[in-house]
Amino acid sequence: MPSYEVSRSIVIDRSPQQVFDAIADYQTWTTWSPWLIAEPGCQVTVSSPPNAVGSSYAWEGRIVGAGRLEHQVLLPAEKIEDQLTFIKPFKSVCKTSFHFQPSGSGTRLTWKMNAAMPWFMFWMIPMLKTFIGMDYQRGLTMLKEWLETGTIQSKTNVIGIESIQPVRMAGVVGRSSVDEIGPAMEQTFASAEQKFSQLGLSTTGGKISVYTRFDIKKGTFDYISGFLVDQDLEIPPASELKIWSLPACQAFRVEHIGSYHHLGNGWSVANQLVRHQKLKQCKQGTFEIYRSTPPETAPSDLTTDIYLPLKN
Repeated sequence: MPSYEVSRSIVIDRSPQQVFDAIADYQTWTTWSPWLIAEPGCQVTVSSPPNAVGSSYAWEGRIVGAGRLEHQVLLPAEKIEDQLTFIKPFKSVCKTSFHFQPSGSGTRLTWKMNAAMPWFMFWMIPMLKTFIGMDYQRGLTMLKEWLETGTIQSKTNVIGIESIQPVRMAGVVGRSSVDEIGPAMEQTFASAEQKFSQLGLSTTGGKISVYTRFDIKKGTFDYISGFLVDQDLEIPPASELKIWSLPACQAFRVEHIGSYHHLGNGWSVANQLVRHQKLKQCKQGTFEIYRSTPPETAPSDLTTDIYLPLKN
């Protein structure tokens, strides 16, 4: 069977032993799991003790499915190897591992998965690698913040389906890998703000980013970052600003409160719930509107609305 590996890393300002102790204890996983945010009420069962070879972590929910993790190798401050068994929505078994390497005064933590697919499903491997990699990165980002600060600046509120008025924006086109989307958007917004200033256009309508294409195999986003504008505002063609608009429609909305580093949590929740409810999205693009922005608002209080437009 075709095999594949997913690997993501992050540097945490804590010692290898401290990071190891946190991950080895399954009781901590509900704090930083990148999956449970979509279903906080999911049933989780942790064995006693929670941090020994043979310890297990099991979950079961309507949205996140069911499965089980079991510690197979625990080498303090060096390595953790687990067996991951999925039960629902499909059955499969794979290996996951954590590797701890000193990095300055902290730790470079690497999270890996080694799995295989039946030969006739080999075409799914690039998609799985992208989505699992995104999940791992979200989890590592939350784990890092929790270990370094004792908290995670991310809260997701599901608003659900609502009617929205027409949306029109102007901005600069960008493309970025999943892992670099934050810094890339900062540069794109700076360019958009400069062009608005040169044209004497107001930016008081608010900031918005529209995702026009997601290349699953390459793990890249095409997007437009800029500002909301009036429906009748004329933009000079020579400005190089891209106009994007959406008619009045229904959309699935999720509100994310917290640091932009964790915006992926809100998007993960929105996409999982839309799939779970079998809602059909229109192909004009998904978007996020930033209701508050730094430096006026602290990272913990930043509010971002995530919209997935739906077919009528």
